Amino acid sequence: MSSPSLPTARLPLRPSPAAPATPLSRRGGPVRSLAASPAPARAVAVALKPLVSKAPASGSYRSALLLHRRRHALPESAAVTAVPEPTPKVTKKYQDWDSLTATLAGSANLPFLLLQLPQIFLNYRNLVDGNKTALYAVPWLGMLTGLLGNLSLVSYFAKKRETEAVIVQTLGVFSTYVVILQLAMAESMPMPHFVVTSAVVAAGLLLNLLNYIGWLPGTLWLLWEDFTTIGGLTVLPQVMWSTFVPLVPSSILPGIICGSLAVAAVVLARMGKLSEGGTKFVGSLSGWTATLLFMWMPVAQMWTNYLNPSNIEGLSAFSMLLAMIGNGLMIPRSVFIRDLMWFTGSIWACGLQGWGNLACMYCCNSISREFFFGTTFGLFLWLGFTFARDTGAYGNSSPMTSLKELVFGK
Repeated sequence: MSSPSLPTARLPLRPSPAAPATPLSRRGGPVRSLAASPAPARAVAVALKPLVSKAPASGSYRSALLLHRRRHALPESAAVTAVPEPTPKVTKKYQDWDSLTATLAGSANLPFLLLQLPQIFLNYRNLVDGNKTALYAVPWLGMLTGLLGNLSLVSYFAKKRETEAVIVQTLGVFSTYVVILQLAMAESMPMPHFVVTSAVVAAGLLLNLLNYIGWLPGTLWLLWEDFTTIGGLTVLPQVMWSTFVPLVPSSILPGIICGSLAVAAVVLARMGKLSEGGTKFVGSLSGWTATLLFMWMPVAQMWTNYLNPSNIEGLSAFSMLLAMIGNGLMIPRSVFIRDLMWFTGSIWACGLQGWGNLACMYCCNSISREFFFGTTFGLFLWLGFTFARDTGAYGNSSPMTSLKELVFGK
């Protein structure tokens, strides 16, 4: 059967034993050059002529031969469809666990919102009463660090299309920004810093929204990712250094040094001077630095508790419990999608920021034994439930298999 396309698109590797039937052109008429060619060798020569007329023979022959081999080696559907990566067998358990983990991650909004609302209402009442000095007790640098961390994680989860996690982090951006706005109104935060922060937040949320719906050019998104990478690597070492300022001299050198290294790494990655693994590593730094910022916050709190044990009496057990619940609700989803970074941040915050501070409060007799051991039992029960359900959803033989896939990949 003759093809409806021009004969030059199909190249035989050897002369055929008989002259083919007169092919038709795209307009339906016969192709005269082939109709006048009784010999197979002449048909092949005429068929090759359009390909070699405007390019060197060797290059054209190679490209044509590759096209011929590709079309004959693969079926038509495989030529236009990429080979999908191996996916787990979709069972009813898998679908149910997928839906449940997404719902649990979305429900984390409630405890996180309850965690921030008391501070917002307290600041509002102090502003109305004219007691601006009370807001100086809230460190604006710590709130700014949390805001940048939330904003970086919005970009990370938006890129992975994890809608529930994007909503959680976006709510964190808004609630933290409200507190920063209150601090600026009380003149606790310098106005130039507030203006720059507002511009970054507005630009970040707009860029993430446009990228999520597919309206943002790739170049702008790369610039935003580079900005979050450099910002995260600048802020994280500075915050870690500032935690131990009573023991180390106050300095901005950690932020300057690490920020300069971050700029160099990003420039080298964009210029193609790094290996493929190095480029991927630089691309993942923004998400990891945001996670490490949140992971460092409970470390700073526990260090403060160690230096000043009397501060433990000012901690709220209910707030620590809300922090543990909010992060705990996101653990199943991080395990299900095998996201080690998300799991690391969630389990760290759940164990250290929540349970760790509760343990400090229990050791100082600030909470009852029943409350502490009850929350401890609930935490381990929740982790066991998570890995048991995940094992069944993926059809693994044991929870250790799910944990191994989470840490090392499949």
